[in-house]
Amino acid sequence: MVSTPSIPFPGRVAERPAVDAETFTKEVLQEYRPVILRGQVRHWAAVQAGAHGDRAMAEYLAGFGGGRPLEVMIGAPEIAGRFFYNDDLSGFNFQRQQVTLGQLLGELLRFAEQGVADPHALYANAATAPEHLPGWDAANAPGLPTGNAPARLWIGNATQVATHYDQSNNVACVVHGRRRFTLFPPDQIANLYIGPLDHTMAGPPSSMVDPDAPDLARYPRFKEAMAHAQVAELEPGDAIFIPAIWWHHVRALDRLNVLVNYWWIAGATASPFGALIHALMSIRDLPAAEKAAWRSWFDHYVFGPEAGGAAEHLPASARGILSAASPARTERLRAFLIRMLGGRV
Repeated sequence: MVSTPSIPFPGRVAERPAVDAETFTKEVLQEYRPVILRGQVRHWAAVQAGAHGDRAMAEYLAGFGGGRPLEVMIGAPEIAGRFFYNDDLSGFNFQRQQVTLGQLLGELLRFAEQGVADPHALYANAATAPEHLPGWDAANAPGLPTGNAPARLWIGNATQVATHYDQSNNVACVVHGRRRFTLFPPDQIANLYIGPLDHTMAGPPSSMVDPDAPDLARYPRFKEAMAHAQVAELEPGDAIFIPAIWWHHVRALDRLNVLVNYWWIAGATASPFGALIHALMSIRDLPAAEKAAWRSWFDHYVFGPEAGGAAEHLPASARGILSAASPARTERLRAFLIRMLGGRV
C-alpha cells in the first residue's frame, strides 16, 4: 500500500509481544482497538511445520483431512484474487464449490510449484476445525480466552477479502504466508460506502471501495476513511486482535496462505444488526419530527449514559424487560418481542 497526493498513508496498528490469557483480558480486550500480538502462536506445531515451506505446510494440513468437504470460493484469474460483486451487483465474481481438503491443497501446490502466473483464486473461508479438520484444536490451542470458540481456518492463495465488519471479537492468527490487514474505526461507516445489507458475499455487509486501488472520483469520502485507517503487516506466528464492529480488509500476500481465527461475543447474544434492520423498516422513513421523538426514546433506553438505570424509579418487581441484564430478562424480552410482532416482522 502506497500513499498518493490524494490518499493519506494509513497509520500503523499498535503492537506488543505475545501475551498470556490474563494480560489479554485485562489490557488488550479493554481498550477496544486493534492490537498486533507479535509471535503469539509462533510455538504452534502448524507454524513450525510451515517454516519448512509450502509443501511441508500442505502435508501438515493434510494430516487433519478426515473431516467434511470444504466450501471453496473460486474466482477466474481476471479477478486478481479480489472476491467481490459482479458489475451490476446482481451476483458475485466467483463461484462456490465443495471440495476435499486434499483437492484444495493439491491445486494450491500445483499453482505454487509450477509458478502459474495468473492462477484461479481459491479460498476456503471460515472452515470450522471440528467439522473440517478434526484434531486441529487440540494440536494448536490458542492459549487465549476466546470463549470456547472453535478454530476457523482460511486457506488459499493470493486473495483478498473486501472491507467488512464482524459482530464478534476476533483473534486472527497467521499460520503460513503473510497477511496485510487494513482497519477502519466503526465511525467511518459513512466514508466506506457500504454495499447491500441483504445481499452479501459471506454474511456481513462490505465496503464497495478497494482500499488498494480506490476510485476517489466515485467514492470521494473514502479519502477521509483512509485518514483514520490503520495497517497491520503480519508474518507467520503473529496474531491480531480486532474488536467487534471494526471494519477490516484482509489481503493474503503469498502463494499459499493459512490463517486461523476465533470469533466470540462478549455479553449479550442478541443481534444488534437485527435491531438496525427492524429500525430501517419502522423508523427511518417516518416524518422528521417523529424520528426525532424516537431518537429521544433510544437515547433514554439504549444509548444514553443513564440508560441502564432508566427504570430505577420502579420497584424491582415491576421493572420487567427494563431490569438488569440476565438470562431470565433475555427470555422475557424474546417472549415480549414475539407477542408484539404477532408472527409479523
